[in-house]
Amino acid sequence: SLQHTGKPCRPVSGSRASVLQAAAAPFSGQSVSVGVSAGARKASSRQVNVRTMAIKDGETMTRPLRVAVIGGGPSGACAADTLAKGGVEAFLIERKMDNCKPCGGAIPICMVEEFDLPMEIIDRKVTKMKMISPSNHVVDVGKTLSDREWIGMCRREVMDDFLRKRAASSGAKVINGLMMKMDYAGGDAPITIHYNSYEDGAKVGVPKSMEVDLVIGADGANSRVAKDMGAGDYDFAIAFQERIRIPEDKMEYYKDLAEMYVGDDVSPDFYGWVFPKYDHVAVGTGTVVNKTAIKQYQQGTRDRAQVKTAGGTIIRVEAHPIPEHPRPRRIKDRVALVGDAAGYVTKCSGEGIYFAAKSGRMAAEAIVEYSQGGKKMVGAPALNTYLDQFDRKYWATYKVLDILQKVFYRSNPAREAFVELCDDEYVQKMTFDSYLYKTVVPGNPIDDIKLLIRTVGTLVRANALRIGKGPAVTFGAEAKVISA
Repeated sequence: SLQHTGKPCRPVSGSRASVLQAAAAPFSGQSVSVGVSAGARKASSRQVNVRTMAIKDGETMTRPLRVAVIGGGPSGACAADTLAKGGVEAFLIERKMDNCKPCGGAIPICMVEEFDLPMEIIDRKVTKMKMISPSNHVVDVGKTLSDREWIGMCRREVMDDFLRKRAASSGAKVINGLMMKMDYAGGDAPITIHYNSYEDGAKVGVPKSMEVDLVIGADGANSRVAKDMGAGDYDFAIAFQERIRIPEDKMEYYKDLAEMYVGDDVSPDFYGWVFPKYDHVAVGTGTVVNKTAIKQYQQGTRDRAQVKTAGGTIIRVEAHPIPEHPRPRRIKDRVALVGDAAGYVTKCSGEGIYFAAKSGRMAAEAIVEYSQGGKKMVGAPALNTYLDQFDRKYWATYKVLDILQKVFYRSNPAREAFVELCDDEYVQKMTFDSYLYKTVVPGNPIDDIKLLIRTVGTLVRANALRIGKGPAVTFGAEAKVISA
């Protein structure tokens, strides 16, 4: 093991110089390929890496704490930005710099201020929403919003690019690369990240590696960090989305309006959506219980919205897994998961952007605090602090939305009851206040009792419809065939 002394050395040359360059690599975060001769280079393309010495938690270091953040979405970019601002040497590794994730792209108004987001990355300000039941009963949602309240609609490729560039301006080193594997013996040992570099627009990845002190896995539902740390399996949904450019008169209809469709035709356990973007609408759906039928549900969503999107042209098709619940393990020694990699997507609403950015920032803040601005080694205690704070703040939100999905998304009669409840202004106020500001809003006891009675009543009617024949409702393409 080597400890950097900072003392000047006399010039050296040849293979010894190469070895010294490699020795510097663990302290700079860079990987260095070492060759001792032309023949040796032909015989082997392996990289030589010098390991940093193991450092115990709390020890003062002669170099800044080094953290690799894998994944450059909202969670990873916000983590890297916070780390770099806090004095930590941060490396942000992302393969797809222009990634267009199939995401509704909705963000609460509190996120704009909390994360200092510029208005330029927000395509639309949604002030109206329509909830559409299986029988096409429409409820206008958003009646309780003030003139200054709205839901932001973003394109992920625009938002993520801004967040990565901000992290870079704060001092994070952004690397266009794909992590292949992580070697970590656990405890105080350093962590080696092996990745393929695609810098300078390379089409073929160049194998490289770096040694770091901690790793934050922000690499999505298919996280390789989670796999390498043994985070455990979890169920996931498939999200499918089409971006459709529609005629200007129809785009005018959607300029500040979002639609949410529920019904067995659009998803057996989620909802279909039409969300407005800069010059098009995003039409999509998702499911956990019947992933193989996702295209059928997407067709159902298109059919339900056909009149309002007629004449449109599909400009992009996207699909991606979305986590259904937090992973069994989100922390292991000096490795932490955030965002989708940790499983931070809510049931019922499918919201994930805010919680991704928040979890990345919270993990980074804990590291900065415990390391005293990157001066001391930190490990599991710092990461567990992030986990405890996140769970205390948001556990109730995830639990309530999980219950709502199980109760109201289980059948078409239950979905009819759900849409009926959404017509209640008290429900709308409580829902939007909680969503827009990410705080648990205390309710009025009398109104809470009234809401409970009404909820029980709608569920009783829904159950009666479910046991009986229920309403005869025909959907989508099937309805067109019958009417023809």
